[in-house]
Amino acid sequence: MSMRSVWMLVVVVLIAVIPLLMGGEFGGADNEAAAIVQGTEGFSPWFSPIWEPPSGEVASMLFSLQAALGALVLGYAIGRAHGRRRPDGDRDTTKDGALPPRA
Repeated sequence: MSMRSVWMLVVVVLIAVIPLLMGGEFGGADNEAAAIVQGTEGFSPWFSPIWEPPSGEVASMLFSLQAALGALVLGYAIGRAHGRRRPDGDRDTTKDGALPPRA
């Protein structure tokens, strides 16, 4: 591992550990924002969900599945774009799409 990688790892660990040592907690702002909005006078929801997952585990699994599919699509798009930008000398096929003759 290079020294640059080691320093980057140390910085990432410090960013995660220092707030915990200072008494902080890792929590999302979604619940806090929802509590503030619902606490205002005259609040009424615009709509209700069509379907709610039966448990938090199912909701978490669906979120993970959505993230994995999004990463798959993004990775495919980046790989495809990277493959198109390779120099012509690195391609495995000739200009007409046929494979080059074997040596």
